[in-house]
Amino acid sequence: MLNRRAFLASTAAIGLAASVGPAFAADAPQLEIFVPAAPGGGWDQTARTMDQVLRTDKLISGSQITNVGGAGGTVGLPQFVSRYKGKGNTLMVGGMVMVGAIIANKSAVKLDQVTPIARLTGEFEALVVPAASPFKTVADFIAALKEDPTKVPVAGGSAGGSDHILFGLMAKTAGVDPTKISYVPFAGGGEALAALLGNQVAGGISGYGEFSEQVKAGTLRVLAVSSDKRQEGIDAPTLKESGIDVELFNWRGVFAPPDISADDKAAMVKMMEDMTKSAAWAEECKNRQWTSIPLTGEAYETFLKEDIARIEGILKDLGLA
Repeated sequence: MLNRRAFLASTAAIGLAASVGPAFAADAPQLEIFVPAAPGGGWDQTARTMDQVLRTDKLISGSQITNVGGAGGTVGLPQFVSRYKGKGNTLMVGGMVMVGAIIANKSAVKLDQVTPIARLTGEFEALVVPAASPFKTVADFIAALKEDPTKVPVAGGSAGGSDHILFGLMAKTAGVDPTKISYVPFAGGGEALAALLGNQVAGGISGYGEFSEQVKAGTLRVLAVSSDKRQEGIDAPTLKESGIDVELFNWRGVFAPPDISADDKAAMVKMMEDMTKSAAWAEECKNRQWTSIPLTGEAYETFLKEDIARIEGILKDLGLA
């Protein structure tokens, strides 16, 4: 089993890219962060924010981020399991989207094959449309959906993920068959955003943070958010206020590979606990409209099992599993 000094030595030995600052603690490890999604989306933003905060707080001496996109993480997950097995210096970003995608895609590799480390954030979702869209309110959007759901394509993350689930719940609540909706999945937030800005889809669903800059610039308009109450700084009602009785929060967390040592697992858990307690992390969460909801150890493992069962039930009810 690796102690933290051996952890640092072993990661240096395998040649991970690093940028070492002069004031890092002697036992600060180098870290590899695996993102099973294309650049630009929420998991990628989480990874890069983690990297920034961990460096700022001198909890790591360097890192390397690897992106492998596709199918809500189910393309990258098998690679993570096989390629990084036993490597205690590695974390994979994932969350509710991956839970849904594993179920929807009937993936042979599941989250019980990796090592849960920490839940990090929760994020409400936003329904947005291009600035020139004829949809001014959720009522306008729902009316078009009821008239012909196939003519209201909505961009989001991979099939079976939180964006897809929210669209399905909205449709079902409005009396529209959720199996008839036109959902356009993308492997990364950048591609979904391009489809929106190019008016290739009628709307988009994702975490508000992925749309915030375009909303501020006036190129996208928020019709509603999926939170339980209105959000400060966002000029949009909740779905419930708009007559759609739906709430949804997307969560994100990190996992280590299978077969890591108990010492490595403990070191990773401690690193995430230290990160989520830091002022730098609190500031980044505030700036990105993330809610910090840290959970580690057995509590996180229990939450994960319960959420997998919950999401499987939702996807079956919506005809998506």
